[in-house]
Amino acid sequence: MPNPRPTIRDVARKAGVSHQTVSRVINGKDDVLPETRALVEAAIEQMGYRPNAIARSMARGQTRTLACISPNLTDFTFASVIEGAEVEARKHDYFLLSSSASDPESFRALVDELVGHRRVDGLIVINPYADERFEFIPKDFPLVFVGASAHEKDICSVSLDDEKVAYDATHHLVSLGHTQIALVTGPMEEDCSRDRTEGYRRALMEAGIPFDETMVIEGDWSATSGQTALQSFIEQGRVPTAVFAQNDRMAMGILRAARDADIKIPSQLAVIGVDDMPLSSYFDPPLTTMQQDIPRIGQEATRMLIDIIQKKNPTVRELKLSAQLVARRSTSEKGGD
Repeated sequence: MPNPRPTIRDVARKAGVSHQTVSRVINGKDDVLPETRALVEAAIEQMGYRPNAIARSMARGQTRTLACISPNLTDFTFASVIEGAEVEARKHDYFLLSSSASDPESFRALVDELVGHRRVDGLIVINPYADERFEFIPKDFPLVFVGASAHEKDICSVSLDDEKVAYDATHHLVSLGHTQIALVTGPMEEDCSRDRTEGYRRALMEAGIPFDETMVIEGDWSATSGQTALQSFIEQGRVPTAVFAQNDRMAMGILRAARDADIKIPSQLAVIGVDDMPLSSYFDPPLTTMQQDIPRIGQEATRMLIDIIQKKNPTVRELKLSAQLVARRSTSEKGGD
């Protein structure tokens, strides 16, 4: 039979101290003599003792558990944020619960359960302004927003620098000679969609290209909405020479609609997206996109949240991350091969 896991009393016997003294050492209390602390730490090391995380959390009035709430758990971006958050939480000996709430009412019920019953020490909320859910978030609880800058100055946030990402994507198309550049947005009630639209407008303005509202179609982040958007332009008889889709899935739908309409990519239509999904390089043709490190968003948000929980003042309260252009065969000079 394997040796039983050593207990705090086993450590106390080996170190020749009481188990209360061992507990004080484990919990970082100051009222322990240096030589006694050294004896206990040596015994812990020799015996391979690991403190019970649950018991320690109860003693400190903490759960050592964080929660990440997103509108759903299937979206690539949301799932990648949660993946990064979980990795970072484990580094700091926290557990991460991930849950979804598709509407404000289910969000409120979930927050009431997690916060009202103190089941978690802090919350990460993805897309807090996608609907009215932000109204149900307790402002006196450790909290970090992801995907949007906090409208309230006392709340920390981590997001992509959406305005600059869109500016860079549109500027890439302009630099290739395109002047008829359409835009397919995400839902316009979301901050990131509005910010990306502003970046698109700024790039056009700097290039001396008038902003044309009829060249903008609102999507819903799905491939179907991208496909429908290009079909709409085709039906109107005003197909642009380039399209900036605010995410890769909508760009994928645009590529499909172009293929169905026998529009050649990129010689007749250049397409650029945002995210660099794992399949983006396998699209036909491979998709030019703005690559963002989505797991890092979750990691930074978790690190920030733990600082708040541990009463440390985060060095940055609003963090905006950049994205890099990955040029592939879905863009080229206007009229090029």
